[in-house]
Amino acid sequence: MTVILITGASGQLGMSLKRIFNSKYEIISTTRNNNPAGSSMYLDVTNPMLFKEVIETTNPDLVINLAALTNVDFCEKNPELAYSINIGGMDNLVNAFKGPIIHVSTDYVFDGEDGPYKEEDTTNPLNVYGLSKLESEKLLLDHSENSLVIRSNVLYDYSSKSEASFLNWVVGSLTQEKEINVVEDQWNNPTWTGSLAVVIDRAIDTQLTGLAHWGDGDLVSRFDFANKIADVFNLKKSLIKPILTSELNQTAKRPLKSGLKSDYAQNILNLEPPTIKECLETIVEQK
Repeated sequence: MTVILITGASGQLGMSLKRIFNSKYEIISTTRNNNPAGSSMYLDVTNPMLFKEVIETTNPDLVINLAALTNVDFCEKNPELAYSINIGGMDNLVNAFKGPIIHVSTDYVFDGEDGPYKEEDTTNPLNVYGLSKLESEKLLLDHSENSLVIRSNVLYDYSSKSEASFLNWVVGSLTQEKEINVVEDQWNNPTWTGSLAVVIDRAIDTQLTGLAHWGDGDLVSRFDFANKIADVFNLKKSLIKPILTSELNQTAKRPLKSGLKSDYAQNILNLEPPTIKECLETIVEQK
């Protein structure tokens, strides 16, 4: 059976991957938590000797790299830490493991002036997070011809274990009848982690390499996304108030007109991006 090592496996996407892989592969999960739950292994990706030890001990056929520092404003305030995890972690991975790697990246490698973007469009990150992810992509693709970078955007799922879920925040706030301010000038095609997990599974089956984009079927503002969530979860849309990104006074700049065109991956993998409504309805059924 194929052995797959997943770094950063305790997040939303890691949990979706483990669900879809089920008994298809032997999965080895790693986490930076000092007390890993269940069968997960501790791994600090910034520690090259530990990374090498984990690779030698587990002897995987494939590594899926989800380990990253993703809090955009925190990255902006702590660039050295962001670079050490997002770039240094990839450097340690490619030095420790010579087999195929699947690396998940972001639309934040673009400036958001003219999205949605194709794979060949010019990158121009606006913040430390985007720059660190772009450099990690380059490290991998320069080092390995049999690996894959998948860019995605606004990943979401409904999970009590996730602190970074836009869906959790919207549902939790509206359930408590709290008003929320949501930006109406940031555009993406939000992607359910269950959808991206299917893409990664199919990419493994087809041995896809290089660079591919994946975003789900609806290009919407974050405000529109919140309203779609309220519709499916039967919550009060009147509690959702539109604001502009500039009103948030965030530390890091955000790309505004972003999102990803998935035509290449759709054709190669023979997959059709689901709509937000379809994904949310599936999430409600699975709750």
